[in-house]
Amino acid sequence: MGELVDKVVVVTGASAGVGRATAVEFARRGARVALVARGTAGLESAVAEIEKAGGAATAFSLDVADPDAVESAAEQIETRLGPIDIWVNVAFSSLFAPFHEIDAAEFKRATEVTYLGFVYGTMAALKRMRQHNSGTIVQVGSALAYRGIPLQSAYCGAKHAIQGFNESLRCELLHDKSPIQTTMVQLPALNTPQFSWVLSRLPRQAQPVPPIYQPEVAARAIVWAAQHPERREYWVGASTALTLLVNAVAPGILDRYLGKTGYASQQTDEPRPADQPANLWEPVDRSTDFGTHGRFDDRSVSRSRQWWLTQHHRSTGVAIGALAASAAVGALALLRRASA
Repeated sequence: MGELVDKVVVVTGASAGVGRATAVEFARRGARVALVARGTAGLESAVAEIEKAGGAATAFSLDVADPDAVESAAEQIETRLGPIDIWVNVAFSSLFAPFHEIDAAEFKRATEVTYLGFVYGTMAALKRMRQHNSGTIVQVGSALAYRGIPLQSAYCGAKHAIQGFNESLRCELLHDKSPIQTTMVQLPALNTPQFSWVLSRLPRQAQPVPPIYQPEVAARAIVWAAQHPERREYWVGASTALTLLVNAVAPGILDRYLGKTGYASQQTDEPRPADQPANLWEPVDRSTDFGTHGRFDDRSVSRSRQWWLTQHHRSTGVAIGALAASAAVGALALLRRASA
């Protein structure tokens, strides 16, 4: 905890879900947190939650797809709180639909928020970190940064773009021998409110692909990554590790497998509510706080054994390698049978 006391941390997308859980986790560890998001009700509730836990937080309502607004917020944060030590990019907006049902404006908007929002946040953070020659930037990604799945083409494309962008930035920082560090955290399926507010054209209610983890699992991993940014990337959850390992070996088999299973696995048996809100263009939590968790608490887990092994990799490296290889072989065999 001592490493984070009085550190200035910025978290985008902090009004709900992973961003909110991450902001709360940083605050519990003594950091002074700046919360960035569009939804005012969610931001106000997040600030209240942090203060109730004994932390300190300041909220900034803005759209991360607006570079001028992001730059202005970064300037205000440093004026009010001091030099930014850690910047965490989480904010995104997306949609569930087959690609042929998405129009150009919708795809552009999802890309501007989910990809360019990270770029603009990184620009604002790096500009200031270069001035005081220190700092850490954490990009929050997904297994989908490497493995595209059906019905989420805009989101997958943006996450792939973030992955490439972050690698390029990392190389430049290494070339400059800069003390500023950047790392990326690839997350599994999570129980967040997004499935109740992301624009959807699916006939049934959207859901995360099981196994499902609670947002606090991601938050703890993100905070750990911010404290240990020397590692270029972190994988969270056994499902993330298996997906990325199998995709590296047999992406074509995964294509066929996901072509058969990807539609059904991302929908519940319930019809999608006709009046379900959509936050692609405007926030839906201006007057209603959606909180940190989604509607899948009864199916979600609060711990990840894989993540525990990651944190203790120095003493369990051989075991991790053996388990990963064995699991990847088993998963590959199952996928081959399923896609045959």
